[in-house]
Amino acid sequence: MPTYNERDNLPGIVEALGKLSVDMLVVDDNSPDGTGGMADEFAQEHEYVHVLHRKEKSGLGRAYCAGFEWALEHEYEFIFEMDGDFSHDPEDIPRFIKEAQDADLVLGTRYRGGIRVNNWPLRRLMLSLGAAKYVKWITGMPFSDPTGGYKCFRRRALEAVDIKAVRSNGYSFQIEMTHKIWRQGLRVSELNIIFTERVEGSSKMSLNIAWEAVWMVWRLWLQHGLRRWPKKN
Repeated sequence: MPTYNERDNLPGIVEALGKLSVDMLVVDDNSPDGTGGMADEFAQEHEYVHVLHRKEKSGLGRAYCAGFEWALEHEYEFIFEMDGDFSHDPEDIPRFIKEAQDADLVLGTRYRGGIRVNNWPLRRLMLSLGAAKYVKWITGMPFSDPTGGYKCFRRRALEAVDIKAVRSNGYSFQIEMTHKIWRQGLRVSELNIIFTERVEGSSKMSLNIAWEAVWMVWRLWLQHGLRRWPKKN
C-alpha cells in the first residue's frame, strides 16, 4: 500500500486489515504530514504491519515496485496492491484470494457488467472508460478495467516480470504490469468490485499521469512485436 499524505486514512486501513489475517506493507514516500512516522508506530503495536520508507515521492509505480520486491524477498504467495484511502474495500481481499486459486493475476474491475463507481465526476468517469477502450484497441488485452489499481498477484506472476525494468507510473503502471503478465500467456482473471472515491485527503491524479498512459500502450504494443494476443502457454 503506497502512501503519500494519508495520515487521516491510515488508522482505519490498519484496523480493517487487522481483521483479515493478512500482512500489510506501507510504502511511504516521505510524507510531509507524518504518515511514515504514524506507520512506524502501528508497526510497533501490530506484528502484521510493516513499513518501507523511501526518501522522496517518485511516483506510484516506483512505490509499488519497491513493495513487490519486498514481498518477493519475504516469500509471500498472494501479493496485493491497493489504495490507502478506502477507494478499495479491504473486505474484498478474501474474494480475491479465492479467485486467485485458478489465476496468476486477479484484476479488480469497476466496469464488467456495468459501472460500479461512487462519487466520481462525469469527466473522470468518461476518462477512465475511454482509457479502458483505448488500451483494449491498441494492445488487444480483453479486460474491462486495465487501469484499475486493486489487484492480487500470485508470486509466480511477479517473478515472471523484470520489476526493475518497469518505469511507468499512475495509469500506465497498471497497464504495463498487466500487459507484461498477460502477454506471457499467464492466467489473468477479473473480479467485480465497487470503487468509492476517497473522502479524506486529495487525489494524486494529474494530466501528466494521463498522458503517460496514452503513449505507454503504443510502447507495449511494439515490445510485443505488434501482436495483440498473448503467447500460447
